[in-house]
Amino acid sequence: MIELLQFTFKDLLNPEFYINHGGLWMILFIVFAETGLMVGFFLPGDSLLFVAGIYSKMLVNTIIPGGTGSDVVDLLLLFVLISIAGIIGNSVGYWFGKKGGPYLFERKDTFFFKRKHLLQAREFYDKHGGQAIVFARFLPIVRTFAPIIAGIVQMDRKKFMYYNIIGCLAWVFTMLFAGHYLDKLFLAKFNFDLKEHLEILVLIIVAITTLPVLYKLFFGKKKPNDLIP
Repeated sequence: MIELLQFTFKDLLNPEFYINHGGLWMILFIVFAETGLMVGFFLPGDSLLFVAGIYSKMLVNTIIPGGTGSDVVDLLLLFVLISIAGIIGNSVGYWFGKKGGPYLFERKDTFFFKRKHLLQAREFYDKHGGQAIVFARFLPIVRTFAPIIAGIVQMDRKKFMYYNIIGCLAWVFTMLFAGHYLDKLFLAKFNFDLKEHLEILVLIIVAITTLPVLYKLFFGKKKPNDLIP
């Protein structure tokens, strides 16, 4: 009999869980789903890529047995594949927004979909314009809904793709290469292995990336128009 994978909600927030149970294919799907399927706001996107940089050799080995033999080539391969997944995910989110904008604002809340997140993303987009697509890549929750908002407000498709590509490349490159080389730096300079302290590391990354969103959510000034789609 096939043994079902046992996991908890805590596992879903742990990047190592996805790497150990799905490898690179799971990472590609998560990066795509975070924006393309509108259900990825709770997924550990930033920390997942950071940890993927640390385990780059192992991940590449899942698709190329024996690896490439070069750390740089491993990272570049992951960079290209993950970037493509992210760009496609954002494009699908944009399409959803363009086709189903009015329905999304009238849709009732579910576990995976919260209308307030859509409103927050719209406010962020209104404030920063096209650059919001780039900025949103580095902000959990906001990045899930930013491409949808771009579609809803009928942002020019070529303009959207420009910011989509720039934002995705910058996000993937920053997180992936930071994870890989910071791990090497800490090990060489301080004899500190990041792999042995991933839980603390993930908490730090999540805190850094989500604090701006949480501050806006709980302490930002509310305006009457914020509640009107």
